[in-house]
Order: sequence, then C-alpha cells, then structure tokens
Amino acid sequence: MVDFDIYNMDKTPVPIAPTSTVPIPLPTVTHSPPQYEHITRLGHDTLWVGFVLMLLSTLAFIGLSWRVPLPKRLFYQVTTYVTLISTFTYYAMATGGGWSYHHNWVTHGHKHDLPDTHKIVVRQIFWARYAEWLLTTPMILFNLGALSGLSGANILNTILANVAMIFTGLFSVYSHGGKTKWGWYAMSWFAFLTVGWNLFTNARATAQKRGVHILYNPLALWTAIIWTVYLVIWGVSDLGRSLSPDQVTLAYLVLDFMAKPVFGFWLLLGQGRLSTTHVNVDGFWSDGVGHREGLLRVGERDEDA
Repeated sequence: MVDFDIYNMDKTPVPIAPTSTVPIPLPTVTHSPPQYEHITRLGHDTLWVGFVLMLLSTLAFIGLSWRVPLPKRLFYQVTTYVTLISTFTYYAMATGGGWSYHHNWVTHGHKHDLPDTHKIVVRQIFWARYAEWLLTTPMILFNLGALSGLSGANILNTILANVAMIFTGLFSVYSHGGKTKWGWYAMSWFAFLTVGWNLFTNARATAQKRGVHILYNPLALWTAIIWTVYLVIWGVSDLGRSLSPDQVTLAYLVLDFMAKPVFGFWLLLGQGRLSTTHVNVDGFWSDGVGHREGLLRVGERDEDA
C-alpha cells in the first residue's frame, strides 16, 4: 500500500516513504571473563633473590654458632632455624610450589539504572608464607622472651597469641564474604595487640631488671614495627587488592629480610657483647642422657644464685 500527500493534490501525487518500525537497541551489560592476578617474571626473580639471601644468612649463622660453646648456643640455634625454614620456603615458592588460586566475586555498580555487573578475580595466594610464619615467628618471640628473661608462662601466652594472629590472617585471605574477611582481619589485629602488650609490658619489665633493656628494647620495637607493616600489607594486598602480586612479593621479601636476617645478626652480635644476655642450657641439652637435665641459666646473675 502506497500513501499520498493530500496537501499537494494539485501536483502529481508524491509517495511518502513508510516509517521504520525497528526499535532502537538499548545498551546492554556484558559480564567480563575471569581476571587472573599472579606473579610475573619480576615476582619470580624476587623469590629467587629471597632464597639466596636466606641461604647466605643461614650459612653465616651456622658459622657464628661454631664459635660459641654448646651450652650458650640457644640463640644461635633458634636464629639459624628461622632463616633455614625461610630458605626452604623461598625455594619452594621460586620453583612453583606453595601457592593456590583464590576466587573473588567482585560486583561493579553502573549508572542510568543499568544492572550491576559481576567479575571473578582469580588471585594467586602463597599459602607457604603462612606456613613458614607459623614456624618462624614463634621462634623469634622465643628469642625475645629468653633475652628479656620472661617467664615460660608469658612466653607461651605470647606465642599462642602470635599463632592466632597468623591463623586469622590466613582465614581472612581465603574468605569470600566481604564482612567475613574483614572480621577475621580485625581478629588478627587484636591478636597482634596481645603480642605487643606482652613484649612491651611483661618482657620489658623483666629486661629492665636484668639490665638487658639496652638490647631488648630496640629489638622489640623493631619487631613490632616490622610486624605492623606485615599486617598492613595483608590488608592492602590480598584483601583490598591494592597491590599487584609482584609488588606484594617484593614487599614481603624486604620485610622477611628485616624480620629474620637483620634481626638475627642484631641479636647475636649484640648479646655477645653483654654478659647478662647469655642463656646457658646445661644437662641433657648439652651433654645428653646421664647428666643433669632441665638446667637453664640466664645470664651471670642467675649463675651465681
């Protein structure tokens, strides 16, 4: 059927083109494919650097311990164990082990009444770090407790609070709900504050009485500062995803180096200059079965008692 312009009938009728009935397409929202976040060559090389640093530090601590009689090697042995475990951990991560993917469901809102879009972010998490921290951080706290002369009960309380801090941090990283992961993260901070309270109240008081506060106080403050940065990195990296996996790997390398080798050299070289900081472990620890067992002496004052 053809329409004519009735207002120009004195002229030849002009057909009017039919109008289109095709609707204008509305903007659509598409869901993006999963986004993978993992280390690149930079992060991989960083892990190898960490392995070399920890290995060299372990060999150096072994060399220092050979110069000390066995009853006085407690600090040296524990410090060596710390970097040795860290050496194994960095080797495992550098060779492709000790990690898993964690899936995060990310929601993006849109304007103009468009529906929200969802994206799956698959992030590489090195669980080997947390396994290593569960082993090495109690040893670091034991060294601080033994240095200050803290009681065994308080050392145990401090170590258990530290273990709770590591576990809750791990739970926060692998949680899916936003409120859940930040709840675990808050618990991790609470556990860390418990550790700090023991270091700066009970342990500091005993260190003052023993006259080792000159070495203990800066070491405890150094540890508290480094561990505070650890917790901040947890929040802005694996929880907030503000740092890339490569940046996180580099940050953790710097923190691990300061918390383990630097702390270890500081402790061993510093306590070697102070007679009151020596911890002597005799009996079974030094001489085996058949000798006096369970004799632990801290400093010269305890030896004379």
